[in-house]
Amino acid sequence: MKRFLLGIVISLLSISGCDHRMPEEMPEDFNFSISFGYGEVNKNEINTYNNSVTKDLIMKGTAKADFSFSQDEMQSIYKKMKEINIMRINEFSQQGNCAKTPSNTDSWKITINSETKTFSWTDQHCSVSNDEKLLLDLRTYIQQIVNGKDAYKALPEAEGGYD
Repeated sequence: MKRFLLGIVISLLSISGCDHRMPEEMPEDFNFSISFGYGEVNKNEINTYNNSVTKDLIMKGTAKADFSFSQDEMQSIYKKMKEINIMRINEFSQQGNCAKTPSNTDSWKITINSETKTFSWTDQHCSVSNDEKLLLDLRTYIQQIVNGKDAYKALPEAEGGYD
């Protein structure tokens, strides 16, 4: 009886759209944006929806450039997102007994097969979840690709810093 009920629950979850397994192959509508930075305002952004990158120049505002990933780079990023099954991630609870300043905040938007997912997380609290670590590693991987691009290298250097 328990197996029967478990089977029904799993079936209902799949039918209701809670099955967030990503397709093996990268779909044509795959896009994402990541905005990140210190404090309340995410001034850095990598955005494949509008093919742009924005850099936080701290004391000098922001700078934006047209930017796109190669097909191979998009495939590689998709593969990494698939490895962590990014579409299953939901909003994070912001809890903890201590806080650090400044804190970093990441906001994500991802579209795969006509499904768009948005979520954000912050490292303001002293402990971060495994999902948050995976997302930070993924963002770092993507940022390393961006840092090597001529369009990003041509942007001005940041001045100043965050306390």
